Amino acid sequence: MASPSLAVTLALALFAAQNVQAQSYPAKPVRLVVPYAPGGATDIIARAAAIELTKTLGQSVIVDNRAGAGGNVGSEMVAKSAPDGYTMVMSASSLHGITPFLYTKLNYDPNKDLVPVIVFASFANVLVLHPGVKANSVQELVALAKAQPGNMTCASSGSGSTIHMSCEMFKQMLGLDITHVPYKGSGPAVADLMGGQVNMMFDNIPSAISHIRSGKLRALATTGPKRSAALPDLPTMVEAGVPGYESTAWFGLAMPAGTPKEIIARMNAEGQKAARAPDFIKRMTDLGYEIVGGTPEQMAAMIQDEIKRWGPIVKASGAKVD
Repeated sequence: MASPSLAVTLALALFAAQNVQAQSYPAKPVRLVVPYAPGGATDIIARAAAIELTKTLGQSVIVDNRAGAGGNVGSEMVAKSAPDGYTMVMSASSLHGITPFLYTKLNYDPNKDLVPVIVFASFANVLVLHPGVKANSVQELVALAKAQPGNMTCASSGSGSTIHMSCEMFKQMLGLDITHVPYKGSGPAVADLMGGQVNMMFDNIPSAISHIRSGKLRALATTGPKRSAALPDLPTMVEAGVPGYESTAWFGLAMPAGTPKEIIARMNAEGQKAARAPDFIKRMTDLGYEIVGGTPEQMAAMIQDEIKRWGPIVKASGAKVD
């Protein structure tokens, strides 16, 4: 057993080493893992953020797509990486608020093995229909669904996604019997929606916006707490007659638990600069994202909000993935 003086010396040495590490950080390229496929909402924001972070960090930020198991393959890899600041993940709110309730067997805990750094941006979903569905408002859609219990279909990008859970929230809050149809990604779901194979979907705004503008999909409402700047003429679900309805998704940096606080603070500071960069703001807002920013503590609070919002919805839906 070390003597008290030796223990103090060792503690001071460790503190000094961490300070030196933080001051020289980063001394090599940083890997930003995207736990989803290229081209999706998380990938888009990760690549835009990597460009800005590379400018200010003095080292390259390299995007590495590691898709699989609903985001868990890439996230688990980061959680189990060395906590030295050179591996981080572009996490999504669903990984923190939905995944722990959806998966019965996980080899990591996204809310313990990853620590928050900064939330870059968020967006709401948008309720879209195939133009052939005879409903021009949320209330008309509700009436149609109640008149045809079990016959209407709601597509999603996969079981447990925020797109899926947005539909489950809609069903639960209004007592509707609508059949969920999961797809392997938003792209094929939207393709079938436009083709008339399914009736409706709560798609991500960045994915749906071009189809809404072209008239290939009919939009009824957005799911955030306020109207979307990208679709300002659409009411929110609350304005459309569903009190208390709110469903959004956000994306932020996280690092392995145990990463020195000084490195987290440095990356948060650089993330704040990225979130304020004019090119980043324009690219995000043109696609329907809303800039967030903030501190690690604010991201931690947002994670707790997601857990409270989605835990009851996932449990009530009965969705499980082994």
